[in-house]
Order: sequence, then C-alpha cells, then structure tokens
Amino acid sequence: MKPEILGKTNRFRAKALAGGVPSVEVERWLEAARPCATLASTVDGPVVGHFGGPDLLPVGAPRLPAGLKLIAMLDLAALPGDATTLALPPDGRLLFFARLHADDLDASGRVMYVPAGTPLDEHPGADGHERAELRLRYDLSLPDNEVLIDPVEHPHAKELRQAWSDVLYEDRHHRDATHLQIDGYSRDSFGEDDPVTASAAMAAESAGKPEGRRASPWARPRPDDWALLAQWYGGVLDLGNLHIGGDVFWTVARNDLEARRFDRVAVLGCFDGP
Repeated sequence: MKPEILGKTNRFRAKALAGGVPSVEVERWLEAARPCATLASTVDGPVVGHFGGPDLLPVGAPRLPAGLKLIAMLDLAALPGDATTLALPPDGRLLFFARLHADDLDASGRVMYVPAGTPLDEHPGADGHERAELRLRYDLSLPDNEVLIDPVEHPHAKELRQAWSDVLYEDRHHRDATHLQIDGYSRDSFGEDDPVTASAAMAAESAGKPEGRRASPWARPRPDDWALLAQWYGGVLDLGNLHIGGDVFWTVARNDLEARRFDRVAVLGCFDGP
C-alpha cells in the first residue's frame, strides 16, 4: 500500500474509533475502500495531463457543439496502471468535455479517446479556465452517499462518514479547489444520491430494462456495473453576479470502458442552487 494511502487509512481508523465506532465496524467499512487518483496542479507528483485551456480536437474533427468546453486532458501513458481499478487504455489521451446548464443546474458532456500518435488541433475559446498542469496523487475513496449504505448493516454509518469527512478536510491543502478524481466513489455536496447509481438507472430506463440490483460497495464489481470515470470538483455556473459551485461526473459501464466505447459515457452535474 502506498504510504500516502496507508496514512489516510490510519487517520480514518483513529478518528472513527475515537468517535465510538466499534473496531469491527471500522474494519468492515474499510473493506469497501477503493483506490483512486487525485489530479491537481498543487499535488507533488508526476504530470499526467492538464486542466482547461483551449479546446483540443483531433485534426480534421468537427467543431464542438456550442457551449461544450474542454475541462481536462489526461495522458494515459503517464498515468500508472496501479493508480486506479479502471480498465483504461495503456496510452493515448482522454479529453473530458462538459457543458454547464444554468437553467436546471445540471451538466452534459462527453469523453473522447484519442489514440496515441493522433495529432491534435487547438481551438481557442473563452472558457474561463486557464491551462494548468494536472499532477498525480495516489488516493483512497470510501462510500459517502446514503443510497449506497444499508443503515441496518452499518448502524454507525453517520459516525463513519463524519470521520471520513474530517480526513478529507484535513487533506484539502493537498489539492486545488478545482481538481479531478479518477475512479473511486463519487461525492456530492448533499451526500444522498449517487451519480454512478443514477447513471445506471437512467441507462436501464433508456434501454427499456429494469434497473437491476444496485452495485454494493462491499461486493466485487460486475462487468456491467457502472463506475466513476472522473469527477471534476469545482465546476462553476456564472449567473450574472452569482457564482454557483458544484461538480461534474463522467460515468461509464465497466464493460463499455474495457471495450473503449467512450461514446456511451454519461455526464451528470450536481450544483447548489441560489
């Protein structure tokens, strides 16, 4: 286990035990931990991509629809294979695009996979986000949405989630307010629903199928389970004199990711209203 992840695990364990959670429940909670990658310009790690800047597209590709902007570029060859559990291509680049919708406080977007060696064109635009390096920090993720947790099975879920929130607050200096998380669990400002679970339900509805059994954090992921490809912390809706912050989520079924069907990635947003 990476030293930074081991330290984070130990701090969580200490806080949960100090909060009165029985040791057996703390260890059970940690069984659901998943590795993830935190990408930010303030992280002391290798450069694996960049945030913002001009839109990037393969040479000759059609221009983007109005309002869709490049959020980040991820260099897959620079991302170590042990940083996530995702079946990402070993090289090439991932381009994350999003459009923020002020009317319903939501987001849409897409992910484009660009194979290694494919030239890219820059398309300057006033996206409001200057280019910044994205550096890698090995990280850890724990479930933190009510829909994922059975309160009967985990009677101290409130205390466990609070211990995790305290750890994340302590670690805020390790990342920018605006940063990316690759893999792991999604987190929103309400801690209720789960964008990954919501994506799976919407995909089933679109296909005319029942939602099926929800993926449990304590079960081995199934090939057709949905996963968090990336979460952008720090999306901002500019509503005149009002700036509303929130998050954008790119989610995908694991079997689609393995087959490189990035056209099936779903994009959701979660923003606090005025």
